[in-house]
Amino acid sequence: MTISIFDLLRVGIGPSSSHTVGPMRAARRFVTEQLASPEALARTESVQVDLYGSLSATGRGHATFTAVLLGLEGWDPETILPEQVDSRLAAMEASGRIQLAAQSAAAPHEQQDDAGAQEAGKEIPLRVEDFIQRPLTVMDRHTNAMTLTALDAGGEQVAKEIYYSIGGGFVLSESDAVASDASLGEALATPDAEVPYPFTTAAVLMEHCARSGLPVSRVMLANERALHLARHGGTAEEADAEITRKVLHLWQVMEECKNSALEREGHLPGGLKVRRRAPDWHARMWKDDPGRTHAYWQEWVNLVALAVNEENASGGRVVTAPTNGAAGIIPAVGFYATHYGPGASYCGEEEREDIAVRFLLTAAAVGVLYKEQASISGAEVGCQGEVGSASSMAAAGLCEVLGGTANQVENAAEIAMEHNLGLTCDPIAGLVQVPCIERNAMAATKAVNAARMALMGDGDHRVSLDEVIVTMRETGKDMSSKYKETALGGLAVNVVEC
Repeated sequence: MTISIFDLLRVGIGPSSSHTVGPMRAARRFVTEQLASPEALARTESVQVDLYGSLSATGRGHATFTAVLLGLEGWDPETILPEQVDSRLAAMEASGRIQLAAQSAAAPHEQQDDAGAQEAGKEIPLRVEDFIQRPLTVMDRHTNAMTLTALDAGGEQVAKEIYYSIGGGFVLSESDAVASDASLGEALATPDAEVPYPFTTAAVLMEHCARSGLPVSRVMLANERALHLARHGGTAEEADAEITRKVLHLWQVMEECKNSALEREGHLPGGLKVRRRAPDWHARMWKDDPGRTHAYWQEWVNLVALAVNEENASGGRVVTAPTNGAAGIIPAVGFYATHYGPGASYCGEEEREDIAVRFLLTAAAVGVLYKEQASISGAEVGCQGEVGSASSMAAAGLCEVLGGTANQVENAAEIAMEHNLGLTCDPIAGLVQVPCIERNAMAATKAVNAARMALMGDGDHRVSLDEVIVTMRETGKDMSSKYKETALGGLAVNVVEC
């Protein structure tokens, strides 16, 4: 199984990778695959949407329902803009109808405006109120499940598929699992290329680093290069240049996400009346620390994490890193790496970009371990799988760019996750706001501390990263379902909504 950095870190819209991005991708897959033929689309007069488990329980607060509508129109979460989201949802609300498959024939960069969608798609009636919600029904393969059924005028089935949103925007169908006769995790395998350093455990990753003499980021880059060459051809130099370009695009989106939040005042949507704090904090930081001194690093890291997650909670454009609920941690720790690392205060843009690329490649390598051995889905293992994984990834990335050895990188990742074990997912009102936003800031500073602690040692430690990952997975299995993104436990029920 080969998971790319571009599988783990992907551009999408908020507020949730598993509950917004995943359902939109699933619905888009349905129209592009199941309704791909003109005959199937012509026969379809209605679509039945069934949502199960966590997708139903917290779907309204996570924008799951509207994401499905957009996906059925064929919109891609990686390219749709917030203003397009607002425009289409307003049109759907006014008419009670969607333009089925209107965008599915277009390449992502060619997606049309509203007028073009009306010409290309098939208009059918569908409202959120028509969805069938089954919050207490948990499917065997995964709690984040949905069924889409296309029906003709007589109510006969045209097409049907079950989809699972398994965290981080990853989507698999029942057909994927059945065809491979595998579990959902095994069905993720993409054996389309041999990579020079295959790994599914930290132990094997460390062996590759020891034998090759390469740091974690270079091992990850070598695998990315092999994947790129197998899929696109070209030379190794061209592959490296394209990988670097795409990684820097992810970094740029993270920066744009943060900057957008710094300009937006008022309250977050959803009814909790959570005030946006990023603009005020930013103004205060420039007053208190105009030279951006090291004494204030924690306040700046807190601000970046807060800003990114406020933008995510607003439905803005973010990078799933590795999920939307934890999207602020890697950008915040990356801010530390590029502003407080060795030479960062006087390095140029090119050097800063090199730091960002190494940081993200190392973080992604650790993210692969969580996706392979456990889960990054809050609905499956609680928030330890989201915020805990992101903190661990960020700690690893920071440790490498601060000069850590491969063993110290592994130690930093282990420390960060070890002290996030048991973290529950209990969003108030099902919104990715409280405690999610502040939790990102806390986990970001924890990642910085984990990296710095690892650098104080020689990389030798009693508990391995693999042992912690397995423990996280087992802890998630033992955790009560009410603490797994259902809004049925913890703060979600002990705080009275206003």
